[in-house]
This record gives sequence, C-alpha cells and structure tokens, in this order.
Amino acid sequence: MKPSNAWSQVPVPSAEMLPEPPSGAAVNRRHFLAGVAGTALLSAVGPSKALAAVVGDVTVNLAKVATASASYTSGDTKLSALNDGADPLNSRDGSHGSYGNWPRTDAQWVQYEWSKPVTTNRVEIYWWVDGQGVGAPGSYQVTYWNGSEFVPVSHAKGLGVAPNSFNSTSFDEVKTDKLRLEITSDGTHSTGVLEWKVYSSGAVPLFPPTVDAGVDRAVVLGGKTYLSGRADWLMPTAASRVLWSKTSGPGQVVFADAATTDTTATFSEPGEYVLEITAFGDKENSRSKLIVHAEQAPPRERLNVVYTTRYAIDNPMWNERAKTLIVDWIPHCVAQCERTDLKQGQGGLDNFIEAAKALRGEPHARHKGYVFSNAWVHQTAESMCIALMVDPQGDADIAAAQEAMKVTLEKWIPIVLAAQESDGYLQTAYTLADRKQWPDRWSPDHRGNHEGYVAGYFIESAINHYTLTDGQDLRLYNGAKKLADCWVANIGPGKKDWFDGHQEIEQALVRFGRFVNDTEGNGRGDGYIKLARFLLDSRRGGQEYDQSHLPPIRQYEAVGHAVRATYFYSGMADIAAETGDQDYQSAVLSLWDNMVNKKFYVTGGIGSGETSEGFGPNYSLRNEAYCESCSSCGLIFFQYKMNLSYHDAKYADLYEQTMYNALFGAVDMEGKNFCYTNPLVNTQRTPWHVCPCCVGNIPRTLLMVPTWSYTKGPDALYVNLFIGGRVNVGKIAGTDVQVVQKTEYPWKGAVAIAINPAEAKTFSVHVRVPNRATSKLYTTTPEVDGLKRLAVNGKRVTPDIVKGYAVITRRWEKGDTVELELPMEVQRIKADPRIKADANLLALQYGPLIYNVEEADQHNLDLALSNEPLKAEWRPDLLGGVMVITGKWQDGTPMLAVPNYARMNRAAHEHPEVAGDGSVNYAPSATNNNTNKNKPAVNAGAAFQGAATPPNSAGRRRYPRKVESKVWMQSLA
Repeated sequence: MKPSNAWSQVPVPSAEMLPEPPSGAAVNRRHFLAGVAGTALLSAVGPSKALAAVVGDVTVNLAKVATASASYTSGDTKLSALNDGADPLNSRDGSHGSYGNWPRTDAQWVQYEWSKPVTTNRVEIYWWVDGQGVGAPGSYQVTYWNGSEFVPVSHAKGLGVAPNSFNSTSFDEVKTDKLRLEITSDGTHSTGVLEWKVYSSGAVPLFPPTVDAGVDRAVVLGGKTYLSGRADWLMPTAASRVLWSKTSGPGQVVFADAATTDTTATFSEPGEYVLEITAFGDKENSRSKLIVHAEQAPPRERLNVVYTTRYAIDNPMWNERAKTLIVDWIPHCVAQCERTDLKQGQGGLDNFIEAAKALRGEPHARHKGYVFSNAWVHQTAESMCIALMVDPQGDADIAAAQEAMKVTLEKWIPIVLAAQESDGYLQTAYTLADRKQWPDRWSPDHRGNHEGYVAGYFIESAINHYTLTDGQDLRLYNGAKKLADCWVANIGPGKKDWFDGHQEIEQALVRFGRFVNDTEGNGRGDGYIKLARFLLDSRRGGQEYDQSHLPPIRQYEAVGHAVRATYFYSGMADIAAETGDQDYQSAVLSLWDNMVNKKFYVTGGIGSGETSEGFGPNYSLRNEAYCESCSSCGLIFFQYKMNLSYHDAKYADLYEQTMYNALFGAVDMEGKNFCYTNPLVNTQRTPWHVCPCCVGNIPRTLLMVPTWSYTKGPDALYVNLFIGGRVNVGKIAGTDVQVVQKTEYPWKGAVAIAINPAEAKTFSVHVRVPNRATSKLYTTTPEVDGLKRLAVNGKRVTPDIVKGYAVITRRWEKGDTVELELPMEVQRIKADPRIKADANLLALQYGPLIYNVEEADQHNLDLALSNEPLKAEWRPDLLGGVMVITGKWQDGTPMLAVPNYARMNRAAHEHPEVAGDGSVNYAPSATNNNTNKNKPAVNAGAAFQGAATPPNSAGRRRYPRKVESKVWMQSLA
C-alpha cells in the first residue's frame, strides 16, 4: 500500500461550473449496445516519470485516462461509455454507448481508477434516463479511496439528478487513485450514466495515452479491412501521434495510411495476422493489438437453391415432428390468427379485414396488437403452403389437416390481398393508422414500425405458394411482385434513402429476386436484389440494437437484437454472394467468425439476452439464455447463405446443430405449446405469446426440408442433411434429378442415397462429412469425425474430401446408390474456459444432438457425472422413441439424459395461455402507442390495441428456482 499521504483532502474554493451543453431533440428509442470486444491489449511502455505540473489554469478531464468498473453492469451497456468523451444530446442519447445496471433497483456504484494518484474537486455526470426501465437516481454521493477505505468527499455541492444536462458537483479537493459514485435509485427504476467527467485541480500526473485497436476480424484476400482505432491523450502535444504496424503474420500488410487511427489494410497471404496501433506520448507510449484472419475469397459463382417443392419424408424423428407441426401446431396458429377475442398477442386476420374496409372508404375498427402483427399471418400462410407440399403417404390425420389448410388458404388469400393498397404497399398498421401519428410511409421517424419486416414475410410466403401450385395460381406471386415494385419505385438512389428498424425485407428481396430470375429469366428479379443492397448500405448513423451503428462493410462484431442481426447478416451474405463485393465478404466472414467462435451456445442457439433480446459480450454465455426461436431461424438462414457462397460443409454442420437442438424442440411433442426463448436451464412453453412472432416462423423453417438438405451447382449435387425421404432437386447437368434417402439418422449412422437422374449424366455428388467441432468454443471427447464407410452400388470407394464433402464424380444412372456409415458415439463436451458460466461443467452429445438431464429421470441434478463409460440406448417407450444416454452419477446412481429437443415434455406445469416478459420491449420506437406509460417496458413499443403486459409477467424474466432440466452438469475432472 502506498503511504497515506498519497490520498488527502485539502479545502479549496469550489471551481466554477462549466456551461451546460444544450439538450437536443428527443431520441425516440432506447439504445442498446454490447460490451467492447476483441483482443485489444493496453500496455504502457517506457520509464515511469515524475509528476508534471499543469501550466497556468489548465483543467483537464481525468476520466479520459481512468479505468472504469462497477458493482454491476447490464449486458446491454458498457463501462467504456462512461469516459469516451462523447457529450450526449439528451438523457436518451445512447448513440455513443451507455452504462446501466438494469434490472437492479438497489444501491449501485461506478468507479474510476488511475494508475497514479490524481487531484480533483469537481465532477460532472450526465444521467441516462431512457423513459423505460432506467431513470434518474433518487440520490448519490461521491466517495474516494483514502488508502484504506472509501469515504465521502467533504462539502459536496450540487449532487443534481436532472435529466438532459450535465450535473456538476464540487467538493473539497482530494488526492486519490480511486473515485466512486455511490448511487441510490428511486426504488422503481434502474440507474445509468451516459458520461462522467472528473476535472483536475492542481498538478496532473503524466499519463500514457489510451489506445484501442478495435475488434478482431476476418478479411478475404483481395479485399481490405477497415481499421477504426481510438487514441486519446490527456494533454496532447507535438509528440502525440499514432502508427499502425504488423507484429506477426505470414505475408505482407499494406496500410492505406499507417499514421491515422482510421485507415484500411490489405493482406498478401492467407493466415492469422496481429496488427498493432501505437499511440506515442511525450514520455510513454501505449499499444493495442487486434487479430485479423485472412482467407481466400469464396468461389466466384454461388451454389443454387433447391426450392421446396412436393416431397416425402421417410425418417422416424422427422416423421413425428412433421406430423405434429402439420396436424396440431399449424392449425393452432390458424385458429389463433382467426380469433377476435384475444387479449394478448392479437392482431390476426381481423386487421386485414379492417384495412380492406378502410381502403374501400367504409367504417372500420382500429388496428389490433403490434404494428408488425401481420407477420404471424404471413408466416402461418407460408407454413400452410409448405405443409401442403409434404406427401401424407397414406396418413389420414395429415391428409385431413391438409384438406383443412386448402380451405383456409382459399379463405385467407383474398382477405390479405384486399388489404393491399392500389400501388402495392401492404401493412395494415399503416393503412389503419391515424395520419397525425403516422403521416408517411418510409419515414425516418417511424423506422420502428416494421414496414419492411412484414413486407418481407409476405414476399416470402408468395414463393412457397407459387411452388405449391407449380405456378398455376399466381395470386400471391403477383401480389408480391406488386409490393416489391412499389418499394423499388419509391426507395433507392435519387428516391428515398431509408432502412427498416427490423431487418427482413432485405433477405426476402434477394430470395424473391433469385426466384423471379429462375422463374421468368431475363434478369427480371435483379431490381429487387439491387434494392436489397441499397437498404443494407443505407444502415448507418444509428444504434447497435438494430445494427445501424456502422455501415455494413465496417461491422465485424455480432451485436444488438439477435433476430435483427441474423436477418441482417443473412441479407449481407446474400449480397456478398450475388455481387462478389469483397468488403461485404470480409464483413460477413468477420460477423460469422465472431458469432460462432465467441457468442455461440452449444445448442446452436444465439443471444444471451443480456442486451434486449440479443447478444452479450464475447464469451458471455449464461445458461439462462434467451436464444429466441426466431433467432435460430435467422441463424439457419445465415449459415445456409454462407454454404451457398463458400461451398463449404462447415456451414451446414452449424445449421444442423441449430436446427436439431435450438429449434427442433421449440414446439412441444403434443403440438400445443411453443418456446419463445430456449434457455439451457428449464424451458417455458405456452400456447401463445404477447409477441407471437415465432409461432409461424418455426414450422415454415423446419418444414423446408428440401432446401436445407440439398444445394446444387451446374454439374454438382450437394447433400447437406441426412433426412430420409424423396426430393426432386431440379436440373443438374441438364437433366432432372430425384434423390431418395433412406436413413434413421440421427439415431443411427447408416445412410443410403439413391440418385435418380431422368437421363444418365456425369456430375459430382458432394456428401457432407459431419464435423462436430466447427465452433472453437467447444471440445469433444472422444473425437468423432470422418466416415466409417462409403460405397457406391455396394463397392467401397475412397473419395476425395473437399471442403468437408466426400466428392464422387461419375456417370450417374437411375438407381445408383451412395451408402455411407457415419460414426455415432457419445461424446463429452467441455467449453472454452473463457465461458465462465460453464466452468467445471460438461455436456453430452450423440451425433448432432445435445442432451439434457432432467429431474424426471434422476433424483439430484446437482451431482457430478462420474467418469464411468457412457452409452447410447434406444428407448421406444420414452418421448415417442428416443436414443438416450446412460451412465452413472458420482454417487453411483443411474444417470439418464434425453435429447435437448425433447426437454421439459414431462414436467407437470400449467401452461399459461399467453407468455411474455414484462422487462422486454418487443417493439421499441413503434408509433401509435395507446398503452399506459406507467406499465412495464413491454408496453413501450406497443402499437394500437392490446399490446400490453401479460398477467404475472411484469419485471425481469423469472426462471423457476428449481432446476428440472439442464444441458451442462458438474464434471469430476
């Protein structure tokens, strides 16, 4: 400990208060930002020097060189925002970040620490007041470290808590290396700070500059990475400068301008590089590093989509899942969308009926539910179209459900199209809105109204309706073209410059553009793809929550709302594949790498929920995860697009992991309840939700089996998933090809793939060789990879393995069959030690399936798993027939684990009719809010009638104290 005279308090006159900056226009939505990421390393180099006096009456903000800490920091905020030097426009302005402690409402503290003692007599604090869960404190005090404890400063004056300005507090001068704000909330709100300044008095130590290189990233060769370093000096001098350099790597690095913080760099060879930025001071320098992984650009031509057309399923696990979705879940969604008496999660077909009345000039009712409530109608319509393409193969229940769906579609389609405006625009919330509250379409003030989100779902539903009818019924297809043409006519260069607060239309436009090109030819869909890029490129100047904080090509870390993010990254991957733009390719590769190798759950889910329904910091993967079902759908879309672009099986490995674990069990085995979130500890399923955006997304994603199972090139077929059944994949090498798989995978490893071309042709068949360790976050024991056996027409062959695929090139004739045996063993999984939530824990895996231990099968889930052998056993009597894993706990009692997708199907819980989290704002910045402002944040974005908090859901998410099911268990090792 330093001598006590290093910390002292000396009475001095109070410093004059600086002028308060003017407050700007109100920010109309909460800004959620994730923590600082990457491998930036800060180190001071050079000899330590004595204190240097400040010349004259110069006063500096000492916070610039302080290290911030706090008693608690919410995952959607970051401590670095406290001293980033950015003056807020007002108390809602989180555009540069914010510190907060939501959902805590008890006493909290934030602290600055300096490497050398400083003297100060004044602080300024700009409180964060977001109008929702974060408010001004009831009171606070300033304390300092006196060498043995924190004590209050003397004669404090000010201590203001006013919003929209800096609150200045002066006090007797103190000399210390630690200063705290001890904050007491008003008892209702959490507290937060946008900026906290600490002003010097007297002598100022000589501090090295602060520097941050930024986040790790990837880059494709021939492209460039955008470097956005940050350097700051307490007192800049002529010696203050920066310099970028390469510290390691296999090739040359060329910086556009190595002497500026913002520059670009290119790389000559593939491999891992370490770049360093040095900030030079008078006596001491500081350095920070980041890692860049350079790799070859993807092939010039992407793979082609295998559209979902009529197909058959012949697989035990998938047969049961598909039947449940078709016979039970989709009809439930239809019934809910047609109800007019819902109190929560309403806004179904009735909104289209009322919008049509409004367009005809007739009296009409108000819009119900959220502004985006059209989404679950469009999703459910698309789900019906896909379900009708599944061959019932004599199953009377499926056939009956399909007949009912045909009747429903005939009822719904005219109702939906009647709500489409004359120029093609379609969103019932806008059509029924009060023009005083929502005067114009595509207004920057109304980005939160999901215009593109609902439009995108309508466009996507039209594609599967077209394939269902084999192009014989063009009603939805023509309606989608009319809607897309409306957007093209109004948005783009020389027109409106706009982007939607919730991404979806971008990937929908690319999907539709490809489909129109494949259907009509002559590049007729190109305009839709160009508009998708314009909408992506227009994202800037906003917030991390909706990924508008930076231009797409400068985004290298997965942040913000996880569904918006995956839809965004999926659209970016589309544009990268369509255009070959290397900046897009580099950004997409970086985002994929960050997500998969730093923010990816072992179940394939994403979104820890520390931010608003989104990502937390790197390696912050709490097991009470959010993992929204829609984010799993979005991640499947994203990984699939990467597979199309790179022709690499690892992306299919990952979307199989997400599909079989994070999404497959989102609907319960009876088809009556679903998961909005998919934590790794327990699970709540309910019939409906206050925000039922996932209800149709789950079945429409899972049932597109042909699309996820196969892709193709001009002379190649790629087999990505092993699902028994019959699929027509379209033309390969100029002839139509049918593929028939026979397999009980994932229960067994034997797979037979019959290739049936209409004409004998020579082409390549690429069969995925599963890799269970694609993410760097998890290691498995024993290692299980490769193929046990591969044969063609009974003759064993040794194929070349290219990008994770076994490649067989030959002249294929009808009936030629590829037979393979995949290794299937029980594996123990350990997490990266940086994932603190999984320290000293292990998980179990069999094939692609992650397993849960449940209270229904053993008396104590807190025991450690023994090191005795584990084995897989088929249990036809359990959960519809599953492969279980058996072993022993440390006390010798039997251990039994069931597949994660089957979790919590035996727990004796009542299912509330509607679920929802009162701590979550499901629609930030949506307009026409008619709800009580004093209700929890779920209402903050509620538009129109009934988007309110469900019963007993106010406050933060609650998990049962009693653990009934979990993925990770104690390890003896």
